[in-house]
Amino acid sequence: MEQNTEDVRKSYNQVADEYVSRVYHELEHKPQDCELLDRFAKKMYGLGFVYDLGCGPGHVTRYLSERGVSIIGIDLSSRMVEQAQKLNPGIMFQTGNMASLDIQDGSAAGIVAFYSIIHFPREQVVSVLREFRRVLQPGGLLFLAFHQGQEVRHMEEWWGQRVRLDFAFFTREEMEHCLTQAGFEVDECIEREPIAEFEVPTRRAYIFARKRI
Repeated sequence: MEQNTEDVRKSYNQVADEYVSRVYHELEHKPQDCELLDRFAKKMYGLGFVYDLGCGPGHVTRYLSERGVSIIGIDLSSRMVEQAQKLNPGIMFQTGNMASLDIQDGSAAGIVAFYSIIHFPREQVVSVLREFRRVLQPGGLLFLAFHQGQEVRHMEEWWGQRVRLDFAFFTREEMEHCLTQAGFEVDECIEREPIAEFEVPTRRAYIFARKRI
């Protein structure tokens, strides 16, 4: 079933309040995610603005901001942005589409995209990654997280709300190939099993990739 931008926007507006209650504090239970975000923060410190794309209620944005990263959160859902602004005073959040960013060419030091590229059909992923590359400085760093696999899960109901969402899974090799096609060099890929008590039971992957000069 084809996913479109308006479906994603409306769906996340619908579940925003429940998403906050279930997800906003999740990093407290994910030490490996925190360790990787700490590494990203150290690499980004003092280099310029970083963008958290698909930031949701801003928990990753906040985590990086607390570690000295100059960061702006961007999300398609206006309701998510409202929640992020309320929960994280002093941090900048704005609505935007990561497939068409209102950011100048070569102006971003880094991008973090935690499980946010998963709503694009496979045939669009390279194009979206090329948009990430466009806004990054030469050698700029992308930190990408996604669910591993080859399936697409469709949801019509989520936490008691009517939604219309596709969740695309990617193999490590597939995503590395997409990144290469989009003009990135992959620095490192980390994989882990899900944390049973706190996560959907899917294997996770994290990739650090740099804009090819």
